[in-house]
Amino acid sequence: MTGYSCDWRGRGDLIHDPALIDRLSALPVEAFAGEVFRATRISLEPLAFSTRGGRWGRDGGASVLYTSFERGGALAEISFQWSRLTPLPTKPAKLHRLRVTTRKSLRLIRASLPDFGVDSARLGELNYQRTQDIGEAVAFLGHDGLIVPSARWDCDNLVVFGDNHSVECELELKGSETIDWLKWARDNGILDLPDGSVA
Repeated sequence: MTGYSCDWRGRGDLIHDPALIDRLSALPVEAFAGEVFRATRISLEPLAFSTRGGRWGRDGGASVLYTSFERGGALAEISFQWSRLTPLPTKPAKLHRLRVTTRKSLRLIRASLPDFGVDSARLGELNYQRTQDIGEAVAFLGHDGLIVPSARWDCDNLVVFGDNHSVECELELKGSETIDWLKWARDNGILDLPDGSVA
């Protein structure tokens, strides 16, 4: 998909960067099949997609499900997000193990992020504009998954795009466990609080 100068418009008349579309279209497409992890609040449906926005999707944009290849990746992300709340949530988190398959995933490795306008050293910051551009473009191109480096843990994450994920592909809850996220976050250096204290 090269040689054009027009804008590409997706849902809600979102204008996609043609150069970004070109770069993403040049990536190899891969299928994924395996188990991933997702951490949520106790009451949240673990297989529910969201359009509320995040690192790889805009508010009101693509329907996404954020998962991680490792349990630590899922717990690190929810611990970071909850650690920013005042007061800190004291209820436990729920860690879910999911079986997921995709047919048309793209993979971005950390070393390639600068080619897409993302400073890999600043991936953990809260400026999501460029990564949201990428996620929305991936969904616009019809891909059902995006494999990306975790911003919080030494592993990869899988972002599943609900609008493109076929009903013939797997998305199954395999198990759940309750996690004391405060203890986990303290033990892993995400929260610097003494045991038994809550800010």
